[in-house]
Amino acid sequence: MIQQTPEAERFKQQIRDSLQRETMNSRAIKIARHGNVYTAGDQDEAVYFIESGQIKLLMLSTEGKECLLAIHGSGDIFGELCLAGLGSRHETATAMKETKLKRIPCSQFFARLSQDSLFEGFVRYLAVRVADQQHVIANLVTVDSEQRLGQTLLQLARTLGKKDPRSIRIELKISHEELSAMVGTTRPRVSLFMQRFRNLGLLETNSDRFLIIKESKLTDYLAQIA
Repeated sequence: MIQQTPEAERFKQQIRDSLQRETMNSRAIKIARHGNVYTAGDQDEAVYFIESGQIKLLMLSTEGKECLLAIHGSGDIFGELCLAGLGSRHETATAMKETKLKRIPCSQFFARLSQDSLFEGFVRYLAVRVADQQHVIANLVTVDSEQRLGQTLLQLARTLGKKDPRSIRIELKISHEELSAMVGTTRPRVSLFMQRFRNLGLLETNSDRFLIIKESKLTDYLAQIA
């Protein structure tokens, strides 16, 4: 997956600070674990800012098969496709754990970008997101499922994890079903690859059942099998 650029990371911090000021006096929305913020088909003209917790974005095929588009954590924004004026939501946003959100109507969000001179940063941020999605689509066609799983674990570690001296800890319990929905393969294959990664010392699970990703080892392994 695409690495976040320094400019995009800088914007993310700026927009977090800006939205925290914007929503300082507004009440947070609490979403219980497995609760939906919105579902596909909803008319919802707002962007959401995550104060705490995690949100996953899902799309369903006509056959009911899930595709997990992204996982967002504390300080992230999501739901910004409403800014395109496409009408109803195409995806469903679900809390992976108890989550606190701030809801910002589109007009208010645009006003905040203008007030804090963040339009250029927002464009760069969206461009990185588009590049990342293009990379994911290309991988579905050109890269085997073991590599896709390894790249997905690295991306989750880098965006949601906490760094240790030689590893990154993902303090979010992600099921093999959820990983298979992100990678585009079956749950049994994900389980097989996860066991292989463990046997090779590329990852482990601690006493709290959090994933410990050995970033350099996993990166080297993926380069070898590419």
